[in-house]
Amino acid sequence: MDATQQGNTTANAGQEDYLDKGLDAAEKKFGQGKVDPTKERGVNEKVTDKARGLFEKATGKDIPAKFSN
Repeated sequence: MDATQQGNTTANAGQEDYLDKGLDAAEKKFGQGKVDPTKERGVNEKVTDKARGLFEKATGKDIPAKFSN
């Protein structure tokens, strides 16, 4: 990992909301140590953003700011 990628990972870690943190915790618990959430940050962001969009589309309600960045 070069310095730019490491800096981006650190910057993104500061922007994690509860959904992102929950996904990271699930990966650590059920990934049997094979999944490193910091390396998968980009994929995890896409997954959680899609989940938010589907929730908002299905319910017509916005996710509270506390849970969404």
